[in-house]
Amino acid sequence: MVKDNLIAEFATVMLETGHVLVTAESCTAGGIANWVTDISGSSAFLDRGYVTYSNRAKIDMLDVTAQTLATYGAVSEQTAKEMVQGALKNSQASVAISVTGIAGPTGAVDGKPVGTVCFGIQIQGHEPQITTQHFDGDRRSVREQSIVFALQWIMQSVKK
Repeated sequence: MVKDNLIAEFATVMLETGHVLVTAESCTAGGIANWVTDISGSSAFLDRGYVTYSNRAKIDMLDVTAQTLATYGAVSEQTAKEMVQGALKNSQASVAISVTGIAGPTGAVDGKPVGTVCFGIQIQGHEPQITTQHFDGDRRSVREQSIVFALQWIMQSVKK
């Protein structure tokens, strides 16, 4: 299976590089952490996962500012950046990933259609990197594509 192969590769990369992950997830609702923990022994490379579906949770758990949420919205590169920084700061991890998006079928707004997903990644001691991706399909498909993208981006980033 694609998922099993991806997770096995992810575990290998994390163990080889010695990195430990923290996740800050909104639209994937813990899906990244769930996939990672399909591997026995994943506690060696997963510190914790934050599921911050509401704006209040983003503020309380990840130090996202109310001003950022009011100005740019929950689905924005600015929010993804603050999420990833907060996750790294509030954990024992060496690499953080954040994801916030519109999985659908509702929630689209002007300029942010269903399938818009913003990601952040930060390795301890480095500046965060942010990107926005656009995925097609139904809610389940958008969430799954987001998880796959996040895991691949983590692997690419920690190998550098």
